[in-house]
Amino acid sequence: MFRRAPVVSAQAVPTLVTKTPDEGLALAIKLARLAVKAVQPDADIRKKLRPGYEEDATQLIAISHVVAVNFQTVAAANKYWR
Repeated sequence: MFRRAPVVSAQAVPTLVTKTPDEGLALAIKLARLAVKAVQPDADIRKKLRPGYEEDATQLIAISHVVAVNFQTVAAANKYWR
């Protein structure tokens, strides 16, 4: 069954600007988590699915890629913290 993903509000991520690269990485991870929550809003289903990927190297590499792309976006928004 197709579910319409909720729109992530500007309150969830009001800006991509961060003070440090560490804060930028935390934001990149938050963006990835928000995307998963938007696609699958049911917390019980997300919890049920977790065992399928938490020990799967391919899935973990895939999420690492998503975080890396998000971090690249955040870094660019912060002019690479120059």
